[in-house]
Amino acid sequence: MPSLLQNFLNPTTPSLKVCGVTIPDDAEQLAALDVPALGVNFWPQSKRYCPPESAADFLPSLQDRILRVGVFVNSGPELPAQLFQDGLIDLIQFHGDETPEDCVAFAALNIPFIKAIGVNSAASLEHSEDYRAAGLLLDAHAPGIYGGTGETIDWTLARQFIDSHPDLPLILAGGITPDNAADALATVRPAALDVASGSESEPGIKDFTKVSALQKVVQASSL
Repeated sequence: MPSLLQNFLNPTTPSLKVCGVTIPDDAEQLAALDVPALGVNFWPQSKRYCPPESAADFLPSLQDRILRVGVFVNSGPELPAQLFQDGLIDLIQFHGDETPEDCVAFAALNIPFIKAIGVNSAASLEHSEDYRAAGLLLDAHAPGIYGGTGETIDWTLARQFIDSHPDLPLILAGGITPDNAADALATVRPAALDVASGSESEPGIKDFTKVSALQKVVQASSL
């Protein structure tokens, strides 16, 4: 049976990741709705920051029910490796200015990770294969903010990247909402959509009317 990670990165069946989860009730409801993946942001400067000790209260009970993604920004290797080894997260998302060299150790240890790239031109995607990541997440270029801005990227660039790198799963982020998710899927055909602000009532608090609408769009695109 394919793993949660394999299903999430499968480019033939689009998936959904709801990022910026901060409270147990939201995490539990996402799992109950069969949302494929959730993201927990461990960057202290984020509006959606969740301290590791708080995440430890709810992430263990979600194991094998939903893919648990830990989001890190320029944190160094110790915290992401520790949370993975402790069984709190299934996938690491590097969302800062990490270099391919920063990620080599994780590839060598077979710890799965994806790398976020802030996109403002085709040049942003040069050398992206050097990370040896399990997949790439394309987000709006937001220096010092690192995602969650609600700004979209040029979907044409994302589509061109998929066409030229068919074996590298791509996750599309940046300004995805229930209103544009279907267009994003049809235009880009990514392995998954990643949504933070477009799934919220306020930063870090999920709006399940929006989440359900996103889930329906993603499921309909698989038919």
